Parts: sequence; structure tokens; C-alpha cells
Amino acid sequence: MNGLKPMKCFRTRGKKGDYHPYPEDPPRCRANKQRGHGTYDNDRPPVVGTVGRESGQVRLRVVHHTNAATLEKHVHTFTQAGAIVNTDEWQGYNHIIRPHVTVCHAKKEWARDDDGDGIREVHVNTVEGMWTSVRNFLRPLRGVHKKYLKGYIAIWRALHKS
Repeated sequence: MNGLKPMKCFRTRGKKGDYHPYPEDPPRCRANKQRGHGTYDNDRPPVVGTVGRESGQVRLRVVHHTNAATLEKHVHTFTQAGAIVNTDEWQGYNHIIRPHVTVCHAKKEWARDDDGDGIREVHVNTVEGMWTSVRNFLRPLRGVHKKYLKGYIAIWRALHKS
């Protein structure tokens, strides 16, 4: 050990000879590997958000479900009546009553030029960039309890006001 005196921390690190007392709960199994959209009830609370392209305003909320009614309420609360909503092809957005355009990621479509002026105005890159920033902010915390997620989202929002 390079001339170091063996100490207790060297001898017991990891306790590799001890078996886990609960075989139905293996020690190296990570939680919440469920597929699909999360809900507040299954400990994967969704966060919905809108970003104004021209204003830059960001609105985030922790919600219990991402059903059509929740999304419609969020969009109608935080957007103006004439705003064009850009989303991906997920079916939950189909009931939004605002003018609505989509990009289809399943068809490898990331941005689209609808009016032929050479600018791809139909995309969701603005909000996806925001989600990357939120994830990078939460990553060092290595998991946040759903009870405190709303507070962490508020901290991120305060740090990123434009």
C-alpha cells in the first residue's frame, strides 16, 4: 500500500464479502426504469413548459399527468390567443385549439420551411434546448424528490430569467 499504514477505511471499503440481506431488492438495481410518460403517482412527475420565440419568456410547471386537458390548460394559460404552437407529433398535443404546427421526429423531420422563404420556422429546438438546460441543472443533484421538484424548477427559472 505504498508505505501507508492500513486503516479501517481500507479494510472495510465496500464490505465485499457480505451478502445483501434482501435478495428481492438487489443493491445495484437502479430505480424507475419504467418506459413511457411519467406521472406524479408513479414517482416520475412531468414538467410541462412553454417558451416564447419572440419574447423569450419561459413558463414551467410540475403537473400530475400529461394528458390533453393538462397540456391544453397550460398552453392556453401561458400563450396569447394568436400564438402559433410548435410541437412534435405526440398525440397529447392534438387537442390544443391554438394554431398548431408539428414536426414529425419519427420521419426524421427536425425542422421545416412552410412558407418557402428559406427559413425553417417549424421546429421545437427552442423548447428542447430549454429542457437540456433544466436537465443539466438537475443532474448534479442525482435525483430530486417529487415533493421538492417544484422548488428546483423555480430556482432554475430564477437563474435563467431573460
